[in-house]
Amino acid sequence: MPVDDLRSGTWVTYIGGRASSARLRRCRVEVVNGADAGLVRDIEASVIRIGARRGNDVQLSDSKVSGLHCEIRLDDRGYRLRDLDSTNGTYVSGLRINDVYIQPGAQIALGGTRLKFDPLGDSVEIELSDTDRFGSMIGRSVKMREMFARLEKLAKSDTTVLVTGETGVGKELVAEALHDHSPREKGAFVVLDCGSIPPNLIESELFGHERGAFTGATNSYAGAFERAHGGTVFLDEIGELPLAMQPKLLRVLERKEVRRVGGTKTLEVDLRVVAATNRDLGVEVNRGRFREDLYYRLAVARVHVPPLRERKDDLPLLIEHILATTPGGETASIAQETIDLMMKHDWPGNVRELRNVIERAVLLAETPDSEDALRRAPASPAPKGESSGITVTPSQTATSAEASMTVPVDVTQPFKNAKQAVISEFEKRYISRLLAQHDGNISAAARAAGIDRMSIHKMLHRLGLANPGRD
Repeated sequence: MPVDDLRSGTWVTYIGGRASSARLRRCRVEVVNGADAGLVRDIEASVIRIGARRGNDVQLSDSKVSGLHCEIRLDDRGYRLRDLDSTNGTYVSGLRINDVYIQPGAQIALGGTRLKFDPLGDSVEIELSDTDRFGSMIGRSVKMREMFARLEKLAKSDTTVLVTGETGVGKELVAEALHDHSPREKGAFVVLDCGSIPPNLIESELFGHERGAFTGATNSYAGAFERAHGGTVFLDEIGELPLAMQPKLLRVLERKEVRRVGGTKTLEVDLRVVAATNRDLGVEVNRGRFREDLYYRLAVARVHVPPLRERKDDLPLLIEHILATTPGGETASIAQETIDLMMKHDWPGNVRELRNVIERAVLLAETPDSEDALRRAPASPAPKGESSGITVTPSQTATSAEASMTVPVDVTQPFKNAKQAVISEFEKRYISRLLAQHDGNISAAARAAGIDRMSIHKMLHRLGLANPGRD
């Protein structure tokens, strides 16, 4: 293989337009100078973590190296070296770097250690799932089918899983799918959003409390771990958990027992833990904002959900799915030129942003007709006589017709306010009918709508609707 091809870390074989196999290049990290000189690690992974603590792919004994010092991550552009906010920095060619793409043979200095990085000529096969779906997630791209294959294996075990990814990629859908495909599927799936609970209530929400444990505790309360007995507890936004609460969580994970606030009785809990974060917990550990021992206890297995910009070949499939699950969308179509434009957008809000754009476009008969409009989602309505890029047939369903025809439009209000009123009314009717159809079961409703449970909870709160209280 030519040397200049070594920057390419993966390659894919396609049959009939579908990926039939994929391979990942093996890489070598060699310590050429320092306390661990002569150490060689050949690694078959798309992310290589380097540092002084256990759990790293390359563990160094250099006292000047941070516990999680840096990582080399393969992406579509090559090998990306990133410093994880280490104490003494990471250097390439004498320059301290934060985030840079490196070439084969690059030498990396950290602390008193110098490493050499080399992609090798051999490779290993990446396992791809045969299916384009797992739970409520869809995708036929290599990255999604690789993730599905990993999830299929993890679902069969009770391993603690840390799900990472940007906001809007669908981390909760991963947790739900792990639960629904596990031996615990008939047990409870309990969600706790660590980022939305006041610090003074987080302990009670996690572990429960006894009556009189604190002011306002008029009744006993079972916490998330107790309610999830026999099932799965999903700790969303785990990076937001207060530092003082982290050792208590660690003890629960290690001992599988809880004690309510104000209680004396210890309760054994049989459950699986899945946690998720959009933060880089390695960086948070180095900054002293997240306990290293808790990090390793949560990250027994890691699953990274790729951002939409890294799997744009899934866009047509996602658009079709979102249209099919949007009231009025099943009779709508999106012009190919509009899809081509959408393929050029980076989608910083990921699948959540894509869903919002399509739902609003269907509702208001508009389209994201420029990159600026995509960034401002939703876009402005197309001028009279011009194609919007989204076509809704006259035989649209009664639900969508009601949402678009009977909502009063107050032209005395500013456009933005009037538009938001229409959207809010649509959301109220949609979520109310969705929950009614599923007897108030939020998990079932979320799966049917292709959104996560927390989105429904937040929508109910924002719209002032009663919470049916069934997860």
